[in-house]
Amino acid sequence: MKVLISHPTGNANVRAIAKGLATKSILYQFYTTIAVFPSNIWYLLGRFKPLAEFRRRDFDTILQPYTKSYPWFEIGRLLANKFKILSLVKSEIGMFSIDQIYIRLDKQVAKKLLKAKKHGVNAVYAYEDGALETFKEAKKLGLICIYDLPIAYWKTRRKLMLEEATRMPKWAATFGGGINDSSIKLDRKRKELELADIIIAPSSFVLNSLPDWAKNKKLIESPFGSPNLFYKNPTIESNSKLISKPLRILFVGSMGQRKGLGDLFEAMKLLNNPDIELVVLGSLLAPIDFYKNEFPNFVYEVGRNHSEVLALMSSCDVFCLPSIVEGRALVIQEAMSQGLPIIITVNTGGEDLVVEGVTGFLIPIRSPKSIAEKIKWFYENQSCISEMGENAKNHASKFTWENYSETICNELLTIKI
Repeated sequence: MKVLISHPTGNANVRAIAKGLATKSILYQFYTTIAVFPSNIWYLLGRFKPLAEFRRRDFDTILQPYTKSYPWFEIGRLLANKFKILSLVKSEIGMFSIDQIYIRLDKQVAKKLLKAKKHGVNAVYAYEDGALETFKEAKKLGLICIYDLPIAYWKTRRKLMLEEATRMPKWAATFGGGINDSSIKLDRKRKELELADIIIAPSSFVLNSLPDWAKNKKLIESPFGSPNLFYKNPTIESNSKLISKPLRILFVGSMGQRKGLGDLFEAMKLLNNPDIELVVLGSLLAPIDFYKNEFPNFVYEVGRNHSEVLALMSSCDVFCLPSIVEGRALVIQEAMSQGLPIIITVNTGGEDLVVEGVTGFLIPIRSPKSIAEKIKWFYENQSCISEMGENAKNHASKFTWENYSETICNELLTIKI
């Protein structure tokens, strides 16, 4: 097997699978927008503050000979966001919107497939919103279409969020992408899935979200790896050490109801305990006054660099993410790596991260009462937090990016061409 893979931004899961394909000697080329390698132009430009974002696009050097970049529109998007020229990045229609970045790269890749086939490529690997033109051309050429779906299928996402719009209408402005997607965009997603031969997902929640007609395709489930961040946490030096008051509950993520923040606020109101503090780190999806009106007594932490996020995690006691819909929220494993037990929903995609009462607790979606009950349990059993945090750290460390890519690559290698 020889695989061509594409993704505009190269997230952690993309980097892992691209590296895995290269390690297995089945990678033909990797197409992206900006790829940083030691001493290349993007690495050097990243020294300038307005372009510091480039440094976040670093890839393993094993990928350098395979990587093809189409950077210009992505640079436009980064700069438009930096200087808040919002019309240029408006969802779907902005010249430099993320939708347009995906579509442009998809079209570029599609043009390369005939030549790629002549060089032995027999499979293409692409992601939601960036696969349609690639898959259409691949089908003409008889290539296998591998579709990576890192979050629940759009129909499930949309259904859940429309239900939230009815249940919690005040939070509608925070729902973000998905609920307002155009029929054109949704049709693209449907066609991508129809054309896919193989579907890859990071959790059973994502696979279960697929329509019945798609479940007859070859399905591969492989959980994301945990970040390599298992530092000693000063809050768990001794299992006998009690957590000092107030008990600090941490939420990290975009500040919307897709992540269940409204339910967490309601849970804190039910608790009404000044010795329990809610810390929220994330990007605002509404004016800060909206959140303060919903629940005034939370500590808002602005975005910061990665090491400072980890320091904040280490200063807290319990991580809570009551999401309505995800794929597999990596921030859960990141918090666990810093020794925090967890309270999460099945819909985070992290069900396998919970060993009930050992690493944390699994709760149903849309249940402030359940959130409050588990937070209260931690408050009343603070002597257990240190040991549970250590358990969480050890459990999360079992999920590695190497295992993630190995599982996928091994499954792909079993396919008869």
